[in-house]
Amino acid sequence: MLKASCYKKISRIAVLLIFLGTLFVIPACQGIQKFEETRSMMDTFIKVTVYSDTDNAQKGINAAFTRMEEIANAASIYDENAEAFQLNRDGYIDNPSRDLLNLINLSIDYYHATDGYFDITVQPLLDLWSAGLWKETAEVQQEKVNEALKITGSDKIIISDDRISFAEKGMKITLGGITKGYAIDEALKAISAQGIKQAIIDAGGQIGTLGNKPDGKSWTVSLVNPDNTEESLASFSFKNEMSVSTSGNYERYFSPDKKVNHLLNPKTGFSVADFISVSVIASNNTQADVLSTSIFVMGPEEGMKYAESLDNVECFMVDADRNILTTSGINTFLVTN
Repeated sequence: MLKASCYKKISRIAVLLIFLGTLFVIPACQGIQKFEETRSMMDTFIKVTVYSDTDNAQKGINAAFTRMEEIANAASIYDENAEAFQLNRDGYIDNPSRDLLNLINLSIDYYHATDGYFDITVQPLLDLWSAGLWKETAEVQQEKVNEALKITGSDKIIISDDRISFAEKGMKITLGGITKGYAIDEALKAISAQGIKQAIIDAGGQIGTLGNKPDGKSWTVSLVNPDNTEESLASFSFKNEMSVSTSGNYERYFSPDKKVNHLLNPKTGFSVADFISVSVIASNNTQADVLSTSIFVMGPEEGMKYAESLDNVECFMVDADRNILTTSGINTFLVTN
């Protein structure tokens, strides 16, 4: 276990997840080759890699992107044709799709499981900070945040057989902390349905795998410092299906001085800065996606305690002082040089 060891070489840690699998082609007699395609989607670049014969490869890749597009079309709060946009606009939506229902039901479950640290109803708070609340005095900030907090809380979402609605006027959701993970899980199912048994999806800080690598070796991912791609903070190795997700406060800020970032504590309404990044290894992408955000917001002490209480979940965390904190079982996956 790595406890509070410092990583002082870099002035800014921006963690990316990079798939380190060797670019190879298995002998043609086996009929299996590596195929990959990258598309822009969900505010990032998503790379789908499959190991298959030529006939099924493109079918599998297309099926994955089609499934992710379906989910994006349900979950976007910026596309006026998307269901989540319509829910925010009207305060309700009738006959919601299976994907929107799944995303919101899962979000409510995680809201309770994390004691409210994962909360999709924080969009009114995000809107405040995006509109320039950071320019106001501390007194004005607190006053406006307090008002917005009155209409947050995933327990105020009402779900019936054919309708999703909000209990309070002005409520809005954001599904950014769960959609990519859910989409990867669904995309891997779509690939599997094409008869493909090995695949990996890299979606801007989140990675999910299907099956084992064709050569029998482990999947390997690395946390890399983008200021110097020659440097790696850590590498993880695993076989079978596994998911890795990283949340960080180093890319998106509301204020020019970078003191107000996009990761808000739903309990206070203010951004959090105790971590630089939190990476979660879990058995499915939805869980990894949600937990990387939730644990980040909890902070080092509570986040570590919560992570250690979960089965089949490991974390690699970098706090604001560049200390590296890990859960007790991380060595199962950590690659040592």
